[in-house]
This record gives sequence, C-alpha cells and structure tokens, in this order.
Amino acid sequence: MKLPIYMDYHATTPMDPRVLSTMLPYFTEKFGNAASRSHAFGWTAEEAVESSREEVARLIGAIEERSKEPDAKSIVFTSGATESDNLAIKGVAEFYKDKGNHIVTTKIEHKAILDTCKRLEKDGYEVTYLDVDAKGLVDPAQVERAIGPKTILVSVMLANNEIGTVQPIGEIGKITRAKGVLLHTDAVQGLGKVDFDVNAMNVDLASLTAHKIYGPKGVGALYVRRSKPRVRLAAQMDGGGHERGMRSGTLNVPGIVGFAKACEILRLEGKAETERLKSLRDRLHRSITSRLDEVFLNGHAERRLPGNLNLSFAFVEGEAMMMAIKDVAVSSGSACTSASLEPSYVLRALGVGEELAHSSIRFGLGRFTTEEEVDFVADLVVSKVNKLRDMSPLYEMHKEGIDLASVQWAAH
Repeated sequence: MKLPIYMDYHATTPMDPRVLSTMLPYFTEKFGNAASRSHAFGWTAEEAVESSREEVARLIGAIEERSKEPDAKSIVFTSGATESDNLAIKGVAEFYKDKGNHIVTTKIEHKAILDTCKRLEKDGYEVTYLDVDAKGLVDPAQVERAIGPKTILVSVMLANNEIGTVQPIGEIGKITRAKGVLLHTDAVQGLGKVDFDVNAMNVDLASLTAHKIYGPKGVGALYVRRSKPRVRLAAQMDGGGHERGMRSGTLNVPGIVGFAKACEILRLEGKAETERLKSLRDRLHRSITSRLDEVFLNGHAERRLPGNLNLSFAFVEGEAMMMAIKDVAVSSGSACTSASLEPSYVLRALGVGEELAHSSIRFGLGRFTTEEEVDFVADLVVSKVNKLRDMSPLYEMHKEGIDLASVQWAAH
C-alpha cells in the first residue's frame, strides 16, 4: 500500500489504463480533424467520433424508438460538465424566452448550475430555488407546485457531489413531461453508478463529463432530446457550426474516444463495481462509527452514491482533521468551492448546524480503492479524532452530560 491514499473520487478519477491505450493512436497516427471532409485522416477521426456518440448514448439509455439503436445525434460533445450545464440552461432560456422566463432548480445543485441561474436572473429571468429535506432529497410534489405558466425548464441533479444523495429524477420527469416543461439533469456524479435512463425518466437534457468516470479531463457531453419533444437550444459558442450548430469548435477526438471507452467499461462492469463500492463504503462507515461516538452521516442512508461517505465529527474542527489525516486525500465540501472558508452550502441547505458543517469530511471511494486502504483510513481517522477530542474542553463537558446548548458563555 502506497501513501498518500486517494479518497477523493468525486473531485476527479485517475484514468483507467484501458481508456489511455484507446486514446493514444488518436494523438499520433489518427490525428485528423473530424471536420475535414476531404481526406482519409478526417474521415477516420469523424468515424471515431460518431461511434463514440453511440457509446455515450447507449450508457444513458438514449435509444431511438423505431430503430432501437443508440441515438448518436442526441450527444453534443463539450469541454466538460460546466460547459454542458451552461449550454443547457442558457441555451434553453434564450431559445424559449418567448414562451416564458421561469426556471426551477434546487438549493444544492453544483455551482455550474447555481451560478448560471444567478447570471440569468441578472438578465431578467426568474429562478425558483427549491429546498431539500434533511437527507438532501427534493420533493417531486414541491417541483410540481413550483411550475407555473411561464416555466420553461426544471434542472435537478441526478446525484449530489458532496452528500451523495440520489434524486427521484424519474418521478420529477413524469411531472415535467405532463406539464410540457423541459427537464435537465446534471448527471455528472451519478453516471454509470446509479440507474439512469433518459427515456424511462423523461429527461430532455443531461450534462455528462469523462473525468468522473475514469476518462480524460477536458471533455464532456450534453444529451439533447431530438423527439417527443424535440429540444432546441441557442448556441453559446459561435464558429464553424460544429455539433449540429449547438457547439462550434474543433472536436477533441482523443478525449472523445477516451470518454466513449470509459462509458463502455461502465456499461459492462458498472453493476459489479457498484456492489463492490457499496460494500467498501459500508465497511469504512461501520469501522469508524463502531469505535467513535457523535459521528453523523450526511445525506440519505440508502439513496446515495455507492462510493460516497460524508461524515460530520462533532467536537472536531474540519481543517484540523484534514491536517491530521494528511496521508489521505479527502475533501471537506466540493472541490470547486474549497477555496472558501464558508461551511458547505449543501450541508447548510440540509439544516446541518454551522459547527457540524465545519466538521464534515467527504470520503470518495472508487475503482482503484482497496480493502487494505479502507481499513488503514478507518484506523487513522479513529485515532486522530480521539486525539483531537482529547484536546477539546467541549467534548469533555459533553461526556460529563452537560447540555452545551444551554450553557451561557461569558462574553470577553
């Protein structure tokens, strides 16, 4: 076992060696531009891109009704999930502005959704940010109540990147389809790890990225439904009219080929991988909580990502904890917001108090995590939490049965 140990698989994943070997020829021998229509180099690249679209479509259940084949044309390649989120939300907002100006989302979406919605509010759009319950679930009935005559889009993530809670997208999809409103989901964290089928769930747009599924960074996709209903988007990037006019720019062929290979591996091995990760995650959880008190699980106990374990350790400061277990790569909150000292906005939306929110650690397990690593991390966490609590007068008072909430602290 090598140190440091990587347990931050929600932030990014190491590339699967099988993905890398599939990509390599497209850097050197098959280096053509997929938009070059006049020679073999371009045709080879274009062929690779088109078969990649099919593989991505197959993984998300984007199957054409008549042919029963993957709907390759519904996949628009982008530079990653942030661009896909922007293209979906701004693209719909701009194209359908004559129909309405109201968008519904939740308070625990990724910043790529929340900040895009904030930008649209400055342009006169109205956005409803729905609350979630204490487990991080959004209530479909609340979504239904939020939809009005001016609503053009509902955007709810498939699974949360911090707490791992998996949302009832299928139930929400029934509502949006009945109301004639488009449904977008940021499917980045859940792709290949939880059940996801764009047709069965009535999803009209889905943001995807390769680097969370053992593929390369800098390549993603947006699924755009092509019939029943046909979704139209205003392009956010102008140029040569690539990607059916929705996203101009030379395609990253090696990245796209790698993305497709990562999808294929998940399609074939995902079920077994999910079971293995669940058992490793539960082993880590049991090992920690059987030896420590005042440890709280954030997110839903059952409806959660297989490799996600988000715990709050009462009477321990999160940053001190991170330093104490510096041989383990974990996260306190999401990687995209870890520069801020505010407690996680996701945990606050769940109603977790500021103290506990500050003491939360997200363990992200993945394809290359071993049982040996899990046991090492559990032992390390238990010993360091005990050590930090030994220095905490508050923990001592708690052990003596003093109700800390009722203590009147003297002001200096």
